[in-house]
Amino acid sequence: MKYITLVVALLITSITWSQSNLKEEKIDINSLIEGTLLVPENQETLTLAIIIQGSGPTDRDGNQPNAKNNSLKYLAEGLSNNGIATFRYDKRLVKLARQGNLKEEEISFDHFIDDAEEIITYFQNQERFKNITVIGHSQGSLVGMVAAYRNQADAFVSIAGAGQEIDDVIVEQLQRQAPALVDDARQSFDDLRVNGIALNYGEGLASIFRPGIQPFMRTWMQYNPQTEIAKLEIPVLILNGTEDVQVDEEEAKLLHRAKPNAEMYLIENMNHVLKEIAAGDTMDNYKSYNEPKRPVVEDLVEKITVFINALEK
Repeated sequence: MKYITLVVALLITSITWSQSNLKEEKIDINSLIEGTLLVPENQETLTLAIIIQGSGPTDRDGNQPNAKNNSLKYLAEGLSNNGIATFRYDKRLVKLARQGNLKEEEISFDHFIDDAEEIITYFQNQERFKNITVIGHSQGSLVGMVAAYRNQADAFVSIAGAGQEIDDVIVEQLQRQAPALVDDARQSFDDLRVNGIALNYGEGLASIFRPGIQPFMRTWMQYNPQTEIAKLEIPVLILNGTEDVQVDEEEAKLLHRAKPNAEMYLIENMNHVLKEIAAGDTMDNYKSYNEPKRPVVEDLVEKITVFINALEK
């Protein structure tokens, strides 16, 4: 049940200089979206990568209140140190929670897509960058592919993105981790999809079907990643780690099947928070979710760098 909770668990204001020869700009896109732009110092960069985080109240660095791993911070810094500007941002849930205004029953999956679209439009209107690549991690993969299509981004990267609708992903997880809950979950998801509400679920599924989260789950279920990725007529890169216990590598293969001209790589020993894990080491995998000093896998940064650099050729 721990993994299930993880799955279902926003004007330039200042400029500073990082220790890695990167210019850092704090940017407010709107009243709910705040982020960090990293631009390589003394280098004319033509490409921007917008990084969209995964599920839950995730900030620009990839962290949540009980899981600090700095995964997206290290990804952004790695790409920017390779000459690619990056923008990463706090999810609107973070700002709403800080304000004391977070009401989960009012959150829609479409809000996250709207936020991503507004960010893409912000940088497109600036005309500061020639190419804009959208990078979506986990839940952000689906958010990113929809936003990239609607706003005509130049390329898209999926990291640990699901290849099925979210209800099917969760049912498959339950099949592996808690098979006794599968029938109950399937029926509840079907009720939610058809009737807009699920009532007859057991206590073991309360984290997924509690009344406050049902409206959000229903809007998330409306999007099929295979359908959305197939719409993209831009370069696409699909990545997944072989040690990802939240999103199985088969999900990447489903995305690739829907978009066969995309590049796809399975990154050896990478887990869901982009850290290197010894094969099959479950304890190390859990531990890495709260290890902010552990770097992300170098091969991940390199594959994205090569993919993005090819856009300028």
